[in-house]
Amino acid sequence: MQVEVTCKHGSIPDALVGYTKHKSEKLLTYFARVTAIHVTYDFAGDRVRCEMLVDAEHKHNFVSHVDNGEEAQATFDQTLHKMEAQIKKYKEKIQDHRRDKPLGELAAQVEPVDDADDDETGNE
Repeated sequence: MQVEVTCKHGSIPDALVGYTKHKSEKLLTYFARVTAIHVTYDFAGDRVRCEMLVDAEHKHNFVSHVDNGEEAQATFDQTLHKMEAQIKKYKEKIQDHRRDKPLGELAAQVEPVDDADDDETGNE
C-alpha cells in the first residue's frame, strides 16, 4: 500500500509527514483492500484544508476533507475520523447483504419448547 502526502501553498514538517503516514496506514485495519492513500494539505492564509483520497480494489474510492482547521495535525485527525466512518459504513454494507436478519435475531424468534406443558395434560 502506498501513502502519499503533498502540500499546497506552504510546507509541513517531516514529523507531520511521518504522523500522517503512520495514522493513514491504520485504515487497513478497517478495510484490507486499500491500495493507495493520498493526503493533501492546503494552506490558505491562516486556514488549513486537509483532503484524503483512498483508493481501494474494484473501483471503490473514498474522499473526505476538512477545511476549518487552524492546525494541520488537528485538521488531519478530523479528516481521518470522517474517512474511518465512511469505510466502516461501506464495509458494513457489503458484509450485510447475505442475510435479511442477523443470526441472533433468528434465534430469538424461535420459542423454546417447555416440557412442563406435557405434565399438565395428564399424561404421566
